[in-house]
Amino acid sequence: MHDVTDLSVVGAGAMGHGLTVHCALAGLDVTLVDHRQANLDAARDRIREASAFLASEGLADADPDEVLDGVDCTLDLAAGVADADVVVETISEDLDAKRDLFSRLAEATSDAVLASNTSGLSIDAIAEAVPDDAARVAGCHWWYPPYLLRPVEIVRGTGTSDETVARLRSFVERVDRDPVLVERDVPGFVWNRVQFAVVRECLHIVEEGVASVEDVNRAVRDGYATRTAAIGPFETMDIAGLDLFGTIAEGLFPALSNADAPQNTMCERVESGRTGIDAGAGFFDYDEPPETVTRRRDERVAAIQRALDEETERD
Repeated sequence: MHDVTDLSVVGAGAMGHGLTVHCALAGLDVTLVDHRQANLDAARDRIREASAFLASEGLADADPDEVLDGVDCTLDLAAGVADADVVVETISEDLDAKRDLFSRLAEATSDAVLASNTSGLSIDAIAEAVPDDAARVAGCHWWYPPYLLRPVEIVRGTGTSDETVARLRSFVERVDRDPVLVERDVPGFVWNRVQFAVVRECLHIVEEGVASVEDVNRAVRDGYATRTAAIGPFETMDIAGLDLFGTIAEGLFPALSNADAPQNTMCERVESGRTGIDAGAGFFDYDEPPETVTRRRDERVAAIQRALDEETERD
């Protein structure tokens, strides 16, 4: 058992504050590090809001001010990671920036696990910045929002030691999350490979004139995703019968998208400024603030999580 009590989170953005909330609620001593005081101030507000949300949904029993009391915020990177058992970076998806940060982290720590929350950058490419400490480097990819979604990908780089993997697994389990061990450093790991395979096919269906954006969105949300919340793809195949899935796959696989670049359905919207909720429009139009849209999403995810937790307790 690898006891983890002190966590440092580097990067106070959306993922950083969410990871901080969850781990503080789980009883860890958390230090949140950023290079701008304004980012830390904003993160403190978001930590308070997330804590209040979890309490209102019955998913946590903690006063927001008490949660904040368990979090240290600092601009001093070296001091902020000095006592850490695990460091998780959540800075922007920029390889050069991550390499620079990991060089500084390696100098400031002696035996802490150095983990990246990258959703797609190569762990090996990041570890190239610290060849003498590559054994301590791994991926630790949380799915957003981390205080609602249970799986956490632990990604083994070529140089990652078994000890580092074991310590990350212990950390993830310590904060009541489910480790998904990714044995090879491949693009997209597990979650994003699956997610973008679905996205690519959804875009393909729309571009082929098979169904509208609205209908494809509803089919996935209210059909496929609802069932997938209860059972995964391999369980689905077992229940339906592998022979049936094999027969369907023979006829269907050749018709699926093999696009190797984003389709025009997406690119044209980006070029016209319809980039999503922050712009007020993407595939859909939004007349509410982004915070309202994401709050509604989180409420729905929380409801699903409560239902799943209740089912687990009954079992």
